Amino acid sequence: MRTHGAYRRRERARREAQAEWEALALGLAAVTWRCRVELVLLGGVAGAQLLLARQLGDPAAGAVVVAALAGMVTLRPVRRRVTSLLLRERVRRAWDRAVLDARVATGPFKGPRALSIAPIAVGELLRVRVPRGASVAELEASREQLAACLRVRDVRVSRDPADGALATVTLVRRDPFDGVDPLRWPNATAAEFSLWDPIPVGVDEHGEPVEIGLAERNVLIGGEPGAGKSAALSTLVASAALDPAARVWLLDRKLVELAVWAPVAERLAGPDGDEALALAASCARRDGRALPRAARSRAAQGSPRGRPSPASGGLR
Repeated sequence: MRTHGAYRRRERARREAQAEWEALALGLAAVTWRCRVELVLLGGVAGAQLLLARQLGDPAAGAVVVAALAGMVTLRPVRRRVTSLLLRERVRRAWDRAVLDARVATGPFKGPRALSIAPIAVGELLRVRVPRGASVAELEASREQLAACLRVRDVRVSRDPADGALATVTLVRRDPFDGVDPLRWPNATAAEFSLWDPIPVGVDEHGEPVEIGLAERNVLIGGEPGAGKSAALSTLVASAALDPAARVWLLDRKLVELAVWAPVAERLAGPDGDEALALAASCARRDGRALPRAARSRAAQGSPRGRPSPASGGLR
């Protein structure tokens, strides 16, 4: 019995030691894989040093390598590419560590993997693939833990509609509208613009540009007072003013928001009901449509000057 018990203790100790060595080897492999880009760069520098040392000697080879590195750093395109690469790898390592700490991953190489990382205005945008047996919903349920591990404002997870194993993860580090100067309209200095092209109207919650198209489209702008409806409308009118093929006709019942665009407008109708009906009739004729009978009668009889007619009362 004693011999059997001692054997079991030795066997258990052996298995525990083997598990510890396997965990250590796996951890070293994971660290090496996470730092693979930095290790490759260092290996390239060391390899160049050794090759040059055989031809020039150690001091001269060291001087040549240092001069080459300094020259590469001074080149802005190379410096930006290397810096961007190192920053992406830093985010990738932070993500791998976060999914382990948040218990989204069961171990190294067994968690959601970042396939690509792109910098955006609010932080980083990750393309993530979850492992077999996991789901994007589980990843989304750990948003708060991931945000705490990554020390970011928020983590947003969006499932790919075409592939259940893929997700878009946004690491929000900053508010794109916090403490920034007013944005300059991209077409402010353009000499010409075509309304067939997308019109930039602002930025979204990620700080990325937002564009809309007017070709074969109607646009309805809504929002609470002070939300920026007039500013959004001005971008559309300005785009039309930059298009040599466009004819700008404006209808503003209050004659406030669009009054500043009168110099570039071919026609502008304000609170006068006759002007509004005449402009609407001209639009209908251009579109090949007829005004309703009530509107035609009102336009033919005329309405009191300075008072908008019922037909134009809802037009702005």
